[in-house]
Amino acid sequence: MSAPIVHGGGITEAAARFGGRFEDWLDLSTGINPRAVDLPPVPLQAWHRLPDNLTIDSARAAAAGYYRTSGIHPLPVPGTQSVIQLLPRLVPAGRRVAVFGPTYGEYARVLTAAGFAVDRVVRAEELGPEHGLAVVVNPNNPTGRAFHPADILAMAAAMKANGGALVVDEAFGDLQPDLSVAGHVAANDNLIVFRSFGKFFGLAGLRLGFVVASDAVLEAFGERLGPWAVSGPALVISTALMSGDTEAIAAGILERRAGLDAVLDDAGLKRIGGTGLFVLVEQADASALHQHLCKAQILTRKFDYDARWLRIGLAPDAEGDQRLADALRHWNTLRPGEC
Repeated sequence: MSAPIVHGGGITEAAARFGGRFEDWLDLSTGINPRAVDLPPVPLQAWHRLPDNLTIDSARAAAAGYYRTSGIHPLPVPGTQSVIQLLPRLVPAGRRVAVFGPTYGEYARVLTAAGFAVDRVVRAEELGPEHGLAVVVNPNNPTGRAFHPADILAMAAAMKANGGALVVDEAFGDLQPDLSVAGHVAANDNLIVFRSFGKFFGLAGLRLGFVVASDAVLEAFGERLGPWAVSGPALVISTALMSGDTEAIAAGILERRAGLDAVLDDAGLKRIGGTGLFVLVEQADASALHQHLCKAQILTRKFDYDARWLRIGLAPDAEGDQRLADALRHWNTLRPGEC
């Protein structure tokens, strides 16, 4: 297996390098709702006993309604990463894999480690009969690039004609439900959709995701993950939240995104992409800016494959926006060599 990818959220490591207590840091390195939602009541039985069929089925039914899956009951999984690890099992021997990128690096890492040749592609026209699996993150992380559902379905049809499957990762899709193809999986048995629960609801530590796919794929994934892969409390919490009113949550995220946009624009940073949960900026000296912000105990996400990029997530409140604004104002008074 290749070296682990450095993801966002490494506050402990940043604090060890740049100083400060964990709680002093402002973490803008992730694409997670900075305001975790209020947790619904979780009965003691959910903690005390293994999840029963009723608990699991209730979560799957709630997910079917929330993701509008046209009758398919999504499979709950312990985070999307758990099923990314299973993707090599879907690739026919001797076939290549296409990953639309640049994007979340775990797809290429896992598939390459399993011995498959991975092609980084940009356009649908690059998919060919040599590809047994294609992966597209929609909207994309970190660029925010989005494919229209009709284009996704055309890709799925092209892959099916060559005996291949298409995985669509909609981890950041909650704020753009019009982009989702989850409702088309029932009519396209080679289409697989991954959904993340924790990002939109601000509960990433719950480690919960859902897979929308054909019965055969869901059964195969479920068998590989084994019984009770998702905890009872996670199932209870997701059932309640996905069955409730999410408009206020979405409005809160968009308000926080507007605050971030205003700070970045005022600082003169170039916004080149993003989703409702983060912004991608382009800066010639992005690494120096990243370090400058770390010295102010503000963590952003830099990229080893493009030294000009920083991904900046949402602050939890206006005070966080102001803290970022002050650090950027200080940056603009310094020469890059002094940071």
